[in-house]
Amino acid sequence: MVRVVRSCIQSILKLANSFIGMAGLAMILYSVWMIRAWQRETGELPFAGDFSYPAPWFIYTFLGLGVTFCVITCSGHIAAETANGCCLYLYMVFVSVLLLLEAGVTVDVFLNRDWEQDFPKDPSANFDKFKDFIRSNFEMCKWVGLSIVAVQGLSLLLAMILKALGPHQYYDSDEEYAPERVPLLKNAPRGPHPPPYVVVDPAYASK
Repeated sequence: MVRVVRSCIQSILKLANSFIGMAGLAMILYSVWMIRAWQRETGELPFAGDFSYPAPWFIYTFLGLGVTFCVITCSGHIAAETANGCCLYLYMVFVSVLLLLEAGVTVDVFLNRDWEQDFPKDPSANFDKFKDFIRSNFEMCKWVGLSIVAVQGLSLLLAMILKALGPHQYYDSDEEYAPERVPLLKNAPRGPHPPPYVVVDPAYASK
């Protein structure tokens, strides 16, 4: 029964991690699009060390978040597949830190009226475009954000349950199959000395 429950939790955890991974891939693709737009406007890559423009921190942040989501997804798949305590603990630490960062940013946005001043000026203007897109599509963005946070919380809960169940129990001996051979022992002769079995060549038996 425990093995069936563990397998179900592993499958659900992998599915939740896939959702987080898709969000990370979407962030990376959007970051690549912003990098191409920056290159068209300035003629330089944003990662070049020698350019006259301030660093486009919004592109760096979005790309870093996408890569972080993908790393968490990979670690979650490994932890779900192996059900190893160390891997699950490391995965839970990653998800917990990410949830704390998201909670801190959310609290700052909702409680601080001058939250925009906490961020430096973005020379690529993608930050302003992103804000305008969220304001014009607030309901959709709200549900997408809540879905991502809910999946992260579900992944953390499933990892905790999987860690509590413990790792897989593998049996390398033949004791697992002993009950199937026990009925055959009932036909064996009982007594202090069982009769010996002699193998005789048919050629000698005919003589």
